[in-house]
Order: sequence, then C-alpha cells, then structure tokens
Amino acid sequence: MKRYFTRLFLESLKKRSVALHLSKTLFLGIFLLCTLSGWVYPEHRQIALLAIQNLSPAYRQALEKLWKEARMGYEGRLTEFIIDTAQGVKPKQLDYASWSAIAGDHSCSPQNLLNNVLKTEWILNVADIAAQLKIDIENSKNNAQHINAIRNSDIRFQRADLEYATRAGSNNVHFLLPRTEVNISLNDYLDSCFIKGAPLNALGAYAMFHKSALLKASKYADGNLSEADKSALILSALADEAFALHFLEDVFAAGHIAGTRGNASLRKGTHDYYNEHGLEVISWNGTRKINMGDAYMTAQDAKAASIAIGLSLEQLVKAAEGKQTYHPKNDGVGIANQPDSFSVCANSVMPAGNYDVQLFNVVMVTTPVPGLATGTGELPRFRAELGTFWGISSGLDVSAISGGFGKDQTTTGAIGGLEANVRFGLGLDGVLNQSGDGLVFLQVGWRQDSYSTNKFKNLDASIATNSITSAISGRSAYNVRVRLPFWLIPGDLILAAPFLVFTAPKTLAAMAVTAANGGLIPWQLGMATRHGRFQFVLGREVGLSFYGIKNPKDAIIIPHEGSKTSFLVYKSTKIDFPVVEYKTFTSFSQNQSSNLLFQLGFGLDMPYGASILLPVGTAVPELKDVWYVGLRIVFDWRHY
Repeated sequence: MKRYFTRLFLESLKKRSVALHLSKTLFLGIFLLCTLSGWVYPEHRQIALLAIQNLSPAYRQALEKLWKEARMGYEGRLTEFIIDTAQGVKPKQLDYASWSAIAGDHSCSPQNLLNNVLKTEWILNVADIAAQLKIDIENSKNNAQHINAIRNSDIRFQRADLEYATRAGSNNVHFLLPRTEVNISLNDYLDSCFIKGAPLNALGAYAMFHKSALLKASKYADGNLSEADKSALILSALADEAFALHFLEDVFAAGHIAGTRGNASLRKGTHDYYNEHGLEVISWNGTRKINMGDAYMTAQDAKAASIAIGLSLEQLVKAAEGKQTYHPKNDGVGIANQPDSFSVCANSVMPAGNYDVQLFNVVMVTTPVPGLATGTGELPRFRAELGTFWGISSGLDVSAISGGFGKDQTTTGAIGGLEANVRFGLGLDGVLNQSGDGLVFLQVGWRQDSYSTNKFKNLDASIATNSITSAISGRSAYNVRVRLPFWLIPGDLILAAPFLVFTAPKTLAAMAVTAANGGLIPWQLGMATRHGRFQFVLGREVGLSFYGIKNPKDAIIIPHEGSKTSFLVYKSTKIDFPVVEYKTFTSFSQNQSSNLLFQLGFGLDMPYGASILLPVGTAVPELKDVWYVGLRIVFDWRHY
C-alpha cells in the first residue's frame, strides 16, 4: 500500500506539471516507512493462522486433506500441515497462512502468487524478514523502537523483493469504498462494490477471487478428474482463496475503513493516523470495537478478522466437499486448473461478474461498516508531509575555525551566524511520526556572520579591542542549499535519471526507494528515538554561501612578511556539509508543518578575487582556505 500512495502522489504531480516528470519517476515507491497494506506481513499471517486454528475439527480435517492433495509435487516447498505454528526466521517451507500475506503485497494476482510461492527463492527471504519483524515488534518497548523495526523490515523487503515498491497500481483495491448514505443496507452496499466499472475495492476483490476459488472447488467436488488434475485444481483454488483473504483481512484495518478521499497527502495522512491511533467501528452485524491498523494490530483485531476468514474457508471446504455447489448461471468465468490471472496492480475497476450477494453476505456481515463519503458526517481527515511545498527557514550557527585567510593566520577561533531562507521542494519525509527521509528541496536566502574571535595577528591579550582586529570581519552573504537523497554517491540519482527515466524506470524507482531509506549500504538510515530522530546525512545536503559579491565589499587585514600588514577587499565562497542531524518531532496541521533540527557539520571557506586597498601598489598577499566545524540550529516551516 505504500506503493499505492506513492503512485497516487505521482499521478497528482503529473497533472500539475510535465516538468515534474523526472521527480515522478525518481520517487516512485518512495514510502518504505510504515507498511500501508492493511496489515504488515506477520499480521496478515497471524489472522489466517488464528482462523485455521479456530475451525471446527471437521472443517480443519477437511482443509488439511485438501492441503495434502494440493502440495503433491511441492512437498519440499510447502509445509506438511496447512499451518506451521512454530515457523520462525529462516523458514525452509511456506504454510498456507503465509499465502494471504504474500498476496497483494508481494504478488499481483493469484497466478502470480502461486508462482512466487512455489518457484522463487526470494519469497523465503521475505518470509524470514517477516518473522524477524514479528519478533522486533513484540520486543519494542516504545513507539520509536516500533517505528524503527517497521522501517528496517521495509528496507529488507525491498532488497528481497525487487518489485516491492513498484508493484501496486493506482487504485483503491486495499480499501473499503465509502458509504454514500447513512442508512444504506449491506446488500445495497455490496452491490455498489461488485458492479462492473466500480473502483477496485477490498470487498469487490475478495468477492471476485473467492468466487473463483468456489468455482474451482465445486468443479473439484464433481469428480471424474485424474489425481493430477484434482491436485492442480485444488492448488489453484487455494491460491484464489488466499488472494481473496488478503483483501478481506485488509478491511479490518482502521486506516482502510476511514476512507480514501482527497489528494495523496490527505489519503496517506488519514490512513496512517487511524492505523496508529485507532478508530471506533461497528460491523454490519452490530458488533462495536476499536480497530487499530497496519503494524499496530491488537489481539482483538486479529480475533475479529479471523472470524470472517474462518467463515470464508468454511465455504471453500463446503464447495470442495460438494455440500454447497457454486455454479451461477451466465457467469462467464472459465473454470481452469490455473489460478485467476486478474491483476490488481494493472487494473483499476471491477470487471463484469455475477455474484450471489446472499452467499457473500454471510461473511461480510462480520466486516466493519465503512466511513461516509465526503460531506456531512465524514470522518476527520489528516495530512501527511507528502507533496510539493514552499516554506521558510531560519537558522543560528556557531563554528570553530582553523584560523584566518592569511597564510600565517593559524590561531583558531569561533564565529557565529544568522540566516533567513525560503524553500521550495517535495515533502516525502514522513507522516505524523518518525520515518524515512525522501525530502528534496532547493533553498535560497541571506545570512549575516559575526566577526571571528581570533585576531588578524597575535596581540597582547591584555589589550581590549573591538571587531576591527578580528581575523575575519563581520560580513553577509547570499546562500543556496540543496537536499537530495542518493543511492551510493551524492548526486547519482541526477546522473542516472537521464539514462534510466525512459529506458529502465523501475530500476530508477528502486534506486530512489533505496536512496530515501538510507542508501545502498544503508549508512544514512534515520533512527527514531523517544525524543526525535537522528540521522547521518553526509552527502544528502550541501550549502553554499557567497560573500563579497555586493557592496559594500568585505575587507580584512592580512599580516605578511614579518611586521607588514595589508588592508584588502576580497570575495569568498563557503561550502558546508551537514554530517549528523537530529530532528525533533514534527508539528503538523492541515496544510502546514514545522520542526526544529540540529546539524553537526564541517565546511570550507575559500577566498578569491582579492585586491589591495592599502598600502597602494603593494602585491596581494597569498590567501588560504579556512576550515571549520560547527553546529547549526534550524527552524523549518512548510506550507503544502
């Protein structure tokens, strides 16, 4: 689902300006921060695991029989029993509970799901990462550790599954459609979800793939099939059902109940807010509870979702045993021995299909009633720091310098500065919590420096002097600052973009995803704490200050050749590199954000263009660069 929001945002960029096409491609799938697919992998698996465990002995035994038949020829890849409650890190086999977690997020169709489960090696790495994520979430002692665990797993997911960030299409398939009126009945609501041309939605996707599974199970029950055909047919039916269950599980996540209205920033912010903070919901059968969401699932959430999953599996078993035949007339769906090939990544609307609403009603009456569509009574919306922005920033800095510009000025000192700037950029660096750093901006402004504490030459310490004797006098400058994530070396995305944007956009997108989450190593991964976020940022941001390019000119006194001194004007360019950054928690309103950050860094001040004022006619003395290390304190305000 993080890919869904990325695609949504990029589509909005496309509408705004063709000039942003490069940015669109660069940041495809940038959000690897908090998982947005209804539930994270271990939560999806836990729901399915609980549902199968709670089946009656008769249904459980029947399902085990189907599983045994389905795994013929794949005994090395699929577990002996339909679920493996002891499965942990580094699994060698996959159980059926893991299939619903792989569906939707690590595959685009039941056919793609089955291929990935049976024939790829990377899917075992995905299962390993998911198992570790479960452990890390359970061991998290505070929300900062929780956030770091999710982000770390997403980075590992991207490395294991190279299409992880670029798989999803721009549709609402993981979400419930909003209700159009307060008193709409379940049957009428389901009709609006199933009708041809309706936006792809979670209940519509569930019905479509569950129906496909029931059709195959009914054909399986008819008999007159070879053992090989029966095995292939029930294997395909189980794949269809697992894919359906993924979306049925999704509808119990709070952020997927609240609705998907508004622009990308509103949709993502609302989704993330309710998932983390919870939402009071009522199901169609009148049950009330507080639902949480992605990566914040409670035992109560898992239990409620598992009831619906169990009812769905019971229908599959009944169909396979011939106790509930599903052969709707004029269905138009072929019953092949292969899983359904309809891609939820490549399509955006519901296809034609006849659905037995009463059959689905049995399962869906347990699902949450979605929020209302835009208008009176809608749930409050929240924004994410997602999208183009303009803003202002002010800063205070203090630095230790290596000396003055004169060759013999080696006495160290300190210098301070103030700055005021305007910024323009793309906000891709988090939503209502500490997360990844995809921030891109161009900043221009003005700064004023104090005079340095070191003197232009060694003076008697008992002699009190003012700024006229400083090695570097007070001065002002125009400054420019740029921030851009990188994949391996600073600027590599800009260099790669012209070559990859049209020839290999998925490769470029994958590089951008990696860049936004710490880089290839990843040595620039932001680490959340209870008090804010720390990050190593060397190479992500660079600042340039241009001194002496306006009147009055900057002037300094330079000692040289023993006791001689020269009074000269000069220009210089200072370049600074933040190394470590600490950012406090962001304050965010409907369309504005603000935060305070601290940066430790270093830089180089390079003089040039000097000319003598006094003594007239003397040669310009040799000047040298000045190194410095310093602390920057920045207040950042943005308007989206």
